[in-house]
Amino acid sequence: MAETAGNGQAFNILAIVQEGRLAYEALLLLASWRHCSPGFRGRFFLAEPQLGKRWHRDPRLQSPALREMLQALGATFLPFENRVFGQSYPHGNKIEAIAALPDEPFLFLDTDTLVTGDLQSVPFDFARPSASMRREGTWPEPQLYKGGYTEIWKSLYDLFGLEFQSSLDPAQPDDYWQRYLYFNAGWFFHQSPRAFGERFLTYARTIRDTPPDALAAQSLDPWLDQVALPLVIHSFGGGRPGPELAGMDGDITCHYRNLPLLYARESDRVVEVLEEVAGEKELRRLLRDHEPARRMIYQNRGRKARALFDRDDLPRREQMIRGTLKKAELWMR
Repeated sequence: MAETAGNGQAFNILAIVQEGRLAYEALLLLASWRHCSPGFRGRFFLAEPQLGKRWHRDPRLQSPALREMLQALGATFLPFENRVFGQSYPHGNKIEAIAALPDEPFLFLDTDTLVTGDLQSVPFDFARPSASMRREGTWPEPQLYKGGYTEIWKSLYDLFGLEFQSSLDPAQPDDYWQRYLYFNAGWFFHQSPRAFGERFLTYARTIRDTPPDALAAQSLDPWLDQVALPLVIHSFGGGRPGPELAGMDGDITCHYRNLPLLYARESDRVVEVLEEVAGEKELRRLLRDHEPARRMIYQNRGRKARALFDRDDLPRREQMIRGTLKKAELWMR
């Protein structure tokens, strides 16, 4: 059980693993965690969806070699059942897996994340949940004559009986996307996975099944998790992360999304950690079966991608980075 001691409260980590890309990303995540956060006192859970009626094919990790290596790196596999989502919305795995954790403070990390510093040093206040602010204005997309940001977001707060005004950032102008509470779901935390997971699932399912009229012109795929997340965090008294959490999406973790983007825009430290852990013999043997890792890391295409960009003067929007990589035939998932 997690305890309070030493330089911070112990807590558990949760990430998702299943057959395919996520398994290889999990290798890099676990290896970087072991390398950069050796004094971590909690457990690292890899939640694995189980075969059931909501999957067309078995989502479980099929490779014994990958499973054994993940366990050797310190992973505890956590099977869970998809009751609401599954094949139709794989992003829902993070929503449904949370409640399967032991009811102790937790940090969720997307699998496409590297740990680059000591996670135990981050002063999380687990009673006040928060999440990643490394995001763009991807949702909503207000339509002419269909209502703006305020109408759309307020309709969701009203749907769940939540107070709306205190969620706003008064430093931002009205009807500008950054005024409204909106996170990237790449990391978030809370003191009770049971309470947080149940509410996250309730909110997400309700928004999917009975959305307010103001959402009539809005797409919820793949944004549903990021639509529900700020409402859940606000309902538990949380909000935007303070400066004490700057290491998340900073010196402690990097949510890189995919390897071409990592090489294009992330710091030298992130590339150093990636290549150091990927260079370990046993990991290299497994990662070579994953085409993005083989081409970007071991065949040095990542270095070619890196040479295309000035990290001090990157394009403002991710789409522009993707376009440059695609033009150079260096884009892949």
